[in-house]
Parts: sequence; structure tokens; C-alpha cells
Amino acid sequence: MTINGWLQILLYCGIIVILTRPLGGYMFRVFSGERTFLSPLLAPAERTILTLAGTSDRDEQHWTRYAASLLFFSVAGLLALYLLQRIQGALPLNPQDMPGVAPDLAFNTAVSFVANTNWQAYAGETTMSYLTQMMGMNVQNFLSAAAGMAVAVALIRGFARRSASSLGNFWVDVTRAVLHVLLPACIVGTLVLVWQGVPQNLAPYTVATTLEGGQQTIAQGPVASQMMIKHLGTNGGGFFNANASHPFENPTALTNLIHMVSILAIGAAFTNLFGRMAGDQRQGWAILAAMGVLFVIGVTVVYRAEAAGNPLIGAGGNWEGKETRFGMVSSALFAVVTTAASCGAVNAMHGSLTALGGMIPMLNMMLGEVVVGGVGAGMYGILLFVIVAIFIAGLMVGRTPEYLGKKIEGREVKMAMLALLVLPLVMLGLTAVAVVLPEALSSVLNGGPHGFSEILYAYVSAGANNGSAFASLSANTPWYNLTLGLAMLMGRFLMIVPILALAGSLGAKKTVPASDGTFPTHGPLFAALLIGVILVMGGLEFFPALALGPIVEHLAILAGQTF
Repeated sequence: MTINGWLQILLYCGIIVILTRPLGGYMFRVFSGERTFLSPLLAPAERTILTLAGTSDRDEQHWTRYAASLLFFSVAGLLALYLLQRIQGALPLNPQDMPGVAPDLAFNTAVSFVANTNWQAYAGETTMSYLTQMMGMNVQNFLSAAAGMAVAVALIRGFARRSASSLGNFWVDVTRAVLHVLLPACIVGTLVLVWQGVPQNLAPYTVATTLEGGQQTIAQGPVASQMMIKHLGTNGGGFFNANASHPFENPTALTNLIHMVSILAIGAAFTNLFGRMAGDQRQGWAILAAMGVLFVIGVTVVYRAEAAGNPLIGAGGNWEGKETRFGMVSSALFAVVTTAASCGAVNAMHGSLTALGGMIPMLNMMLGEVVVGGVGAGMYGILLFVIVAIFIAGLMVGRTPEYLGKKIEGREVKMAMLALLVLPLVMLGLTAVAVVLPEALSSVLNGGPHGFSEILYAYVSAGANNGSAFASLSANTPWYNLTLGLAMLMGRFLMIVPILALAGSLGAKKTVPASDGTFPTHGPLFAALLIGVILVMGGLEFFPALALGPIVEHLAILAGQTF
């Protein structure tokens, strides 16, 4: 580890903190229906879209209608993307004549992008046509991210409103998220990426003659536009199989920084949006502080592990699977950033990380990706832990727990725990099945604990709607396509429905005034309690699985044992 490396990490963290308040303020005005500097340009388009959808910003929805709208929206997107993949061979904008995608892979991919996971069991440049990449993947990159933002806003309204029977309007929230937040940032960001050398065209692949006289096909296409939304919307699906380590997706140090900042910017700003809607910005800063502590711990462990390298090889750090143009620190930082959010983009292969270096990305996802988290998903995920933390604090002082003036009672705690228990059920349950089935084990590249980690990482990534992979598991098989698709569906929607029920319950409650016995939730003590609850719950649920994988692998390496 070097001073230069730590300065890079400090610079990155500083940029995220600086962006949090202005971006949070902008989103507060957007989702509150207030005028912004883009309103003259975008308000007419918003009204037109809502009119065509048969609704308006005056039509509020009960939580059940809100949830039904989200599920209908997602199912429609899933079917459309599945069909597009199956018939892409007969559609235009397919200069390489890509055939239709196999049914099991098309199902897995459709679920993946609709669930904001973007797990890719295929190589994009050899499987998907330009039309499928743009109308399928890119469209869902916007819509699935906007759906997560809408759920987070609905939950925040549940905390902020008093005796309300509605949570807003799903169609309005999704439209505003796309038009006012994601689209403008992506247009500007795409132009910057093109300036830096990222391709954006519809030309056929280029065939070049190498110095040895051989032929090499150089894939290209509408790359820049997909790169910007895949990071800003914490989607992660790459145009190329090598993802953000590919020189066309991520050619320079500046594009690497833009990608990393884009991944966490909106998620961090949601904490400020929460504080503004709750009427006390200190509440948001306390949550961001808890996220920040966990993030710095994760970066420290990964950077230290990768810089130390494999003791069986010697000094010099672990450079396997990394791009020299990014270096050790940017590779370690990117790995933590992308798994702290529900992004899944990678600029280094996680399967090549050291045992402890690979454990932190896995743990980030196991914790529900609340260390800033995805756009919207990180906010509603950490608010579940907030409810549990408040409940524990109430038990310790012997009074009914309260948060932002709302009493946290049995129904709220049950809904929170129901949502939180989805992840261990999906991740550990499906892993347990996979490690005993020959058709699942046949896809594993490595033996011993690292092989177990390959399977565990896949289901953790799918259940957490992250999409990154160890990149050493042959996942394009009927077994993994179907079970990982199931994991992505459960991890997304079995969590969202209880969250919306929780939002409806909170919104209907009256606000009680603070008293001398009210636990303050805007200071360091609450942030420390929240960190403790997140780590203890994660430890109790996932430590045994981690002990079978990366922990025992690390201990075996120290003992000089290989597999």
C-alpha cells in the first residue's frame, strides 16, 4: 500500500461526499414535483407520458396499487425483453447476423435486466445484436433503476407523511426518475465517454490484419451510451464480455473515475433526499456516515490483501486478473464500489482476487448492498436495518421504539424482517442445493474452498441483484440460467413487496412528539448502533458460509496448502 493509493481513495470519497447534498437537493425537488432548472424542457414530456399512461401527479396510490403497478411494469418488461432476444435474428440493426438467444439464456437475461441485476451468462459482443443491446438492455437499464428509485421514494414518504393512505404514484415516480435524473446525466456522461475514446456507432465489426498476418475481429457498437447508464443506474451489464476491464468500455483513468463516481453518486444522494423529506438533513448524514465507515473498512481490507499478494508466490502484490492501466488501488477500489452498490460492473476479475480480497465484495452483497447501495435499493435496504436498530434500542431502554416520530411496532418489525430474511434464504438455500448436484458442480473451474466460493458468489450476486461474478464459473447452463433467474426474481420482488407494505403502514401512522426518552437518531451513537446491527446480522447469517469458502482458503494458503 502507498500514500498515492490512499490519496486516490480519499479523492474518490471526497467527490462522493461533495456531490451528495446538491444531487440530493435536486432529487428532492424532482420527486416533490417542484420546479427545477430542467423543468421548462422536461415538464411537457412528463405530462405527455403521464397522459398517455392514463394518470397524473394528482392521482395518488395506496401501497397495494403502488406494488401492483410495479409488478405489472416489471412483468411487461420481462416479457418484452425475452421476446426481443428470441427473435433478434429476424430484426434489423444486426450487422453480425446474431441468431436468436436460447430459451433458458433469454429467460435468465430478461430476468436479470428487469431485476436490475444484469448478471450476464453470455458474451455480449458475440450474443446480442445492436437492437437487443439498445432496445432491450439499455431500456431496462433505465427502467429497472427508476423502479428501484420509486420504491425508495415511496418508503421515505411512509416515514415523512402523517396519517396518509397513499404513497404517491408509481408511474409518476418512475417517469420523473428517468426524465429528470437518469436521462440528463447519461446524455452528458455519454458525450464525455465518447470524448475519452469509448465507441458509439452502429457499424459492423472491424476485421483487422495482425502483424503475424492473421485476421482479428474487433467488436464495437453503441458502447458509450450503455456504459453511462449501466454505472449511473447501478446495473452493471457490459457491452463486452470483459466488462469495464475492456479498453473500449473503460479506456483511461478518467473514464474509470467517472464510472466509479457514477456508481455511488445517486445512492449517496438518496441519504440527503431522505433527510430533506424527513425534515432533518442530519438523519441522512447519520446514515451516510454508517455507510461510509463500512465502505472504508471494506476498501482497506481489499487494498491491503491485494497489495500483500499471495504468500506462496512472494512479494509484489497480486496482479492476476488486473489491468495495469488501472493499477492495484483502482482495481481494489472498483471491486468494493461495485459490490457496495448493486452494480456488478468489474474492471478486474474477482475470481483472481486473494481469498480475503474476494471475501469483502461477497460480504458487501450479503449485507444487502447497503454500504451506499444501488439507486434506491441501497436506501430502502438500509432503512430496514434502521428499523431493526431502533427496535433493539427501544428494547434496551424499555419503551416503544420511535423513528422520526413514528412508533415502530410489531407489524413494521415483521415486514422489515420478512424483507431482510429473503437474502439468506435465496443465497444460502440455492448454494446448498447446488453444491451437491453433479450438473451444478460440473460448471466449477477450481477445487477446494475456492470452488465453493465460485458457487456461493454466483447465488449471492444474483440474490443481491448485483450481477458481478467470480468469472470462473461456467454459468451458461440450463441449471444456472434457471436457478440464478429464480434467485434474481426472489431477491428483487420478495423484498420489494414487504417494503411497500411497510411504507403503507408507516404512512398511516400519526406522528408523536419527541420526548426526553426519545433515542436521538442523528448522531454518532445511532450511526455506531446501525453499523453494529448490520455487522452482527450479517455475521450470524453468513459467517458459516464464508468460513467454508474464503476464510478457510486464506488459512490454507498461510499453511502452504493448495488445491
